[in-house]
Amino acid sequence: MLVVPDSGRLSFALITLADADLLYQVDQDEEVMRYINGGKRSTMQTIVAVMLPRLALYHSPAAGFGIWQIRRLDDQAYLGWVLIRPMGFNTETPSLDTLEIGWRLQRPYWGQGYASEAALAIARAVLADKPQIHYLSAIAMPDNAGSIGVMKKLGMQFIKTFLHRDALGDVDAVLYRVHRSALPQLSC
Repeated sequence: MLVVPDSGRLSFALITLADADLLYQVDQDEEVMRYINGGKRSTMQTIVAVMLPRLALYHSPAAGFGIWQIRRLDDQAYLGWVLIRPMGFNTETPSLDTLEIGWRLQRPYWGQGYASEAALAIARAVLADKPQIHYLSAIAMPDNAGSIGVMKKLGMQFIKTFLHRDALGDVDAVLYRVHRSALPQLSC
């Protein structure tokens, strides 16, 4: 199983299919969900019936693929999570050289650099033994300035605006990407 070393302020553990409560907890704030589904809180039924089966499609502890819980080192507060998986994991042609990364943090932890610190630490650990993976990509709704800010902190560059087609719903999105060699160093 891949281990992600602690960063300056954070620790990480791969969420399992038994951790539905951690996914549910983050999704209970309409503002957190604003750029996910228009602000609708997830029900536990949705977490169990939709999110966990989706997670099972790409969950790989050995590869580091899945959803990583983020905890603050000083008090073990649960901040949220970072997702990492093959880009297009749910299509007939998933990418062999690009990983998708995403994040969802509880609102009290926004704006403190936690998302970029966690995403960078997890990306570096997962990419360390995968030279065949050249790119790290992320998608967001075009007006999600917070997530786009995190993408830019990760060194990602705008690639395109497109209609993101997904079983969970189609949305207008922007794609950002960075070559693994251009990822910034951990600063915390």
